[in-house]
Amino acid sequence: MRRVAVPLGVLGGVVGAFGWVAAVDPNTPGHYPVCPLLHYTGLYCPGCGGLRSAYAVAHGHLRTALGCNALAVAAYVLFAVVWAVWCGRSLRGRPFAPQLGRSHRWALWAALIGFGVVRNLPFGAALAP
Repeated sequence: MRRVAVPLGVLGGVVGAFGWVAAVDPNTPGHYPVCPLLHYTGLYCPGCGGLRSAYAVAHGHLRTALGCNALAVAAYVLFAVVWAVWCGRSLRGRPFAPQLGRSHRWALWAALIGFGVVRNLPFGAALAP
């Protein structure tokens, strides 16, 4: 049990955060701060709609979650996969030290920026929250 203490602690934090978002509806104004980029420029950042997406996932509404922020849903799935690998390796006593190469980091930044740009263009309106 000691081997998986850290992965389980991380999972507990994530479950607690999702539990909070599930209990305190981000669709109701006044519970969470507004996105500064959206407030001052009217542009959606790559994270806009992320809390509403987490709320929808916590309530089992995957289609709504994808409509709020598809990139956030992909990140939730990626987290689940990475966490499962981490936990599995920890149970077997093997180290877990994922490394992102330079090309992977560039691809990640390009996807993040590309998503943020496309969701603000007329043809990318389906990606807007």
